[in-house]
Amino acid sequence: MGEAAVQLVYHPQPADTLVGLRVRQRIKRWGLLLRGVFLTLWVGQWLLGTVNRGSVDVVSTVLFLFVVLLVAGYPRLHAAQVQRIVAWQGEYRTTVSPAGIATSSDHCTLIQKWSVLQGYRETRGHFVLLSRDPNIMCIEVLPKRGLTTADDVDRLRALLDRYSNRV
Repeated sequence: MGEAAVQLVYHPQPADTLVGLRVRQRIKRWGLLLRGVFLTLWVGQWLLGTVNRGSVDVVSTVLFLFVVLLVAGYPRLHAAQVQRIVAWQGEYRTTVSPAGIATSSDHCTLIQKWSVLQGYRETRGHFVLLSRDPNIMCIEVLPKRGLTTADDVDRLRALLDRYSNRV
């Protein structure tokens, strides 16, 4: 059809990864459910111990607070780990075209056909592409700040709508 490709140039940021992980988490709810169950069990264990002893145990309380912080902070920890993996590669150049998505840096190139994706979700500052596998192990986050003009946002959205699904 002669559709023009859309190009993005950006340096990945931890906030980009965090947005992608949160989108994935909203679509694949098992992680949220497991974290909620884990946290509920810890709250129950702490409350039962406190009631049985009749007072608050310092060690139990510190351990409980550590677990709460760990569970609440897990997405940020995960995003920081991903950032360590991708940040050293420098600038990313992504081309979205009718043929698919091609991303390259100084050290690697990844070409994905549209058939790899189950769909995408748009946030205020990003387009998050989600892989088709059942666990959505691969996500690609395209930050809108990587586009050169405001018209590119609409063109990119049109390409994504044409070759993928909103999820």
